[in-house]
Amino acid sequence: MEPVTSYNRIELLQVADAVAREKVIDRDVVLMAMEDAIQKAARSRYGMENDIHAEIDRKSGEIRLARYLQVVDKVENDAVEIGLIEAQRRNPDAQIGDTISESLPPIDFGRIAAQTAKQVIVQKVREAERERQYEEYKDRIGEIVNGLVKRVEYGNVTIDLGRAEAIIRRDELLPRETFRQGDRVRAYIYDVRREPRGPQIFLSRSHPQFMAKLFAQEVPEVYDGIIEIRAVARDPGSRAKIAVLSNDNSIDPVGACVGMRGSRVQAVVNELQGEKIDIIKWSPDPATFIVNALAPAEVAKVVLDEEATGVEVVVPTDQLSLAIGRRGQNVRLASQLTGFDIDILTEEEESERRQKEFRERSQLFIDALDVDETIAQLLVTEGFANVEELAYLPLEELADIEGFDGELAQELHDRAVEYVERRNAEFDEKRRELGVADEVAEIAGLSPAMLAALGEKGVKTLDDLADLAGDELREIVGEDAMSADDANAIVMAAREHWFADEAADGASAE
Repeated sequence: MEPVTSYNRIELLQVADAVAREKVIDRDVVLMAMEDAIQKAARSRYGMENDIHAEIDRKSGEIRLARYLQVVDKVENDAVEIGLIEAQRRNPDAQIGDTISESLPPIDFGRIAAQTAKQVIVQKVREAERERQYEEYKDRIGEIVNGLVKRVEYGNVTIDLGRAEAIIRRDELLPRETFRQGDRVRAYIYDVRREPRGPQIFLSRSHPQFMAKLFAQEVPEVYDGIIEIRAVARDPGSRAKIAVLSNDNSIDPVGACVGMRGSRVQAVVNELQGEKIDIIKWSPDPATFIVNALAPAEVAKVVLDEEATGVEVVVPTDQLSLAIGRRGQNVRLASQLTGFDIDILTEEEESERRQKEFRERSQLFIDALDVDETIAQLLVTEGFANVEELAYLPLEELADIEGFDGELAQELHDRAVEYVERRNAEFDEKRRELGVADEVAEIAGLSPAMLAALGEKGVKTLDDLADLAGDELREIVGEDAMSADDANAIVMAAREHWFADEAADGASAE
């Protein structure tokens, strides 16, 4: 960079205008950067301890240098301070606390000073450019942009967006996808954040929403909101599933997204390097949605647990490999799409498991209640899973079961209550032997069996229980024994004494 003094005043303004146009930033920002550079050079010349300010006239380009001094009663640092008497000689109106300025002669930039000034200007301009890029793109997360490949480094692709620069990291590209300098790229803005160095705009071609936005570009009904894309699951570069819903009964959402002879979906497939796309109809009914999501496999039955996120899907034996897919791809994508953990069973496996459960439950009632196989099987058929359910069922409801008279119902109920009480007593004794505190036993929702299980895992005091997370508690007592909400409520009840102690400490401190 040449010394500033070699420019005439108009040239200085012309340089500022040119840089502002090239970097698409405000002219004032460039001139302020120049002022900072001149200021730094002047401080090097006149002394770093001086408070020197530079000003470039925005119309004439004239450079003015001034040293600022604060008016004080007693001068301790004459580089930045001036006594009241001396200040009033220069300005009769000066008061303590005021700042007065004295003009300095312009400086000639030497080679080193000019180089330093150039670095300051370049740095300030670069910061301003990055801030402009951030402000311009921070509200554009979720959009698709087009750009040209500027360079490729270690698999990461830098994209020139025209007024900004962005990056696609290697793991956000499609597998086996390669780009060369000058290639045109379409990608999805998934993040824009302030970074002191490096890229600020992050693009992706593997993000699920990239596919959703591509469909919005290809399918007018999606763009207009007539068809909603409710969920997308992708195995980038290989296969994807997309769930669609129509807000207009006269429009088929799947057909609209496929297009005439597949023209619309093919345009998306071509952009995604041949990624195969299953377009399915979204349904508010979870079972129906899961059946649709597993297409092209046929489903015989869906067993849905309302409380859990898991679901069992029963398929004919000849459909098993199709339902699971290559390397589990089909069922994995269906799980991502629906939000359920899907477990695939064949009809034979499901039948065998059902029979095994039936035999185990029947044997449980035979052993616990000392009844014959017929009565035990009848109880299992009626939906009883354990003896507790039988013990806590009102007697009149038990007597209403077909095949049970009042006398038999009474006997079964008495035996069930006796069994539960005996077993609870055994668990309570075990709990005491393990050293589980009575305070823990008093918490609502914990049965004697659960307390014994806690004792075996070393959870013996309120603090031990309070230190657990809800899912850890369920893991100890059995996930079927309590819901996640109940587990969290028990843990919070165990923590109540912490808050009570804190309140008492606060009151005593006051």
